This record gives sequence, structure tokens and C-alpha cells, in this order.
Amino acid sequence: MQRKASTGSCSVTARALQVLEAFAPDRPVLRLAEISRHAGLPLTTAHRLVKELADWGALEREPGGGYRIGLRLWEIASLAPRGLGLREAAMPHLSDLGHITRENVQLAVREELSVVYVERLAGRDAVRVLTRVGGRFDLAPTGLVLLAHAGQDVQEQVLSRPLVRHTEKTLCAPAEVRRALAEVRRTGVAVSDRQVTMDAVSVAAAVYGPENTVVAAVSVVAHADAVNPHALAPLVQVAARGISRALGARLRSSVA
Repeated sequence: MQRKASTGSCSVTARALQVLEAFAPDRPVLRLAEISRHAGLPLTTAHRLVKELADWGALEREPGGGYRIGLRLWEIASLAPRGLGLREAAMPHLSDLGHITRENVQLAVREELSVVYVERLAGRDAVRVLTRVGGRFDLAPTGLVLLAHAGQDVQEQVLSRPLVRHTEKTLCAPAEVRRALAEVRRTGVAVSDRQVTMDAVSVAAAVYGPENTVVAAVSVVAHADAVNPHALAPLVQVAARGISRALGARLRSSVA
């Protein structure tokens, strides 16, 4: 959900961010009037901000008169340390995992109560997935590894909210999710069997940083009726350990 504020109480920076927040995966190109409407700003204010953002490179003008997010903004965003350093350390291991499994391979981090995907490699003939680089999803059920290793306060915040039921197999009862999180901590992997779509199963493992705390999760998403998720688990764990070591983690035998 977009955060909007009245123009009377917003700073120029806040209004510029409202303009950028008007864009979404289902509306990558917007005309000026649409930006004004989605951002909740007067047309004259939107016009001024759009021009300034386009001059800087945060927005790009389309031949048809619409605007889209500009490459300059992508360049700046790519410098985010959790995205850039993590992705560079992970890519060789993600590539190997994708080559071995020929399935979708993903790398994700936790941002407050959401999962943010920082990399995704699509396997040939792999199952369709809903994720995209930069996309956000709920921690339950898509980020069970990250949720299992988050603080107790984060877990309670997630479990105190209504959980979205994506399929008939989605874990929605807090007690069920708590048992799943305990199993993740016990086994070192999270198996999500048709919890997001009825044709997909995912297997995820934790990635550790220099402080030996969980900083990300690596996962494989495959056809639910074509693979044994327990056979994928060791491969995912090997990739997770490789990324962890590349990040400087000092792994113990008990760390997955």
C-alpha cells in the first residue's frame, strides 16, 4: 500500500517520493495525470516534480508521452550494500545451483515484515513463479527461513496479523506457522509445499553474514509434482554455506 500525505504537510522530498511510489509492477508507465492521481498530488505539483526528476534521471520520458522509472535511479539503488555485496558474493553459487537443479533459484532478504528478492535466476522449463527482483512478499509463507531466524518481536508482529491464504495448503493458523518455524530451526531448511501456488514447491536455507547472523535466504522453486524437495535440500544448503563463507561467516557444524 502506498503511503500518501497531504501536500500541506509534506516536504519537497516526501512529495518527490510520492511521485516515485506512484509506479508499480502493474503500472510501469504512467502519464502525468495518472502520476498526479496515484501520488495524491495536485497536477501542477506533480508536473514540477516530474520535470525535476526527469532532468535528474530518476524518470524517463516515453515517446508516447508517459514516464517510467529511469536508469539513474536503478544505478543508485544498486549501491545498497545488502543488494550489491550480497549479490556479488552469491552469484557464483546461485549459478551453480541453477545449473545443477535447472530450476528457479532465488536470493532474498528481510526488510521489516517483508521478503525482498535481490536476485532470481530462471530455470529452463521451470515452474512459473510470482517473484521478481525487487519484489516484496509477506514473510509468511514465502520467507519462513528469514522469519524463523528473526527476533521474537518480528515473529509476534507477523503472527498477530491476519495471514494471507494463497492456496488451500497455505499455513494461516499461528500455531501451524510456529511449528513450521521450529522445524526450520531444527533442520536448517524450509520446505514450502504448494503454499503460494498449487504447482510449486520451494526449498530454502539461511545465509549467514560476518557476525554469524542470518542475512539472507537462498531457495529453489520447482514443479511440485516433479521433484522430491528433500532431495533438493542438501543442494540448497551447500549453496547457502558457500555464500555464507564468501560473506565472511565463520560457520560451525551446527550452522546450516
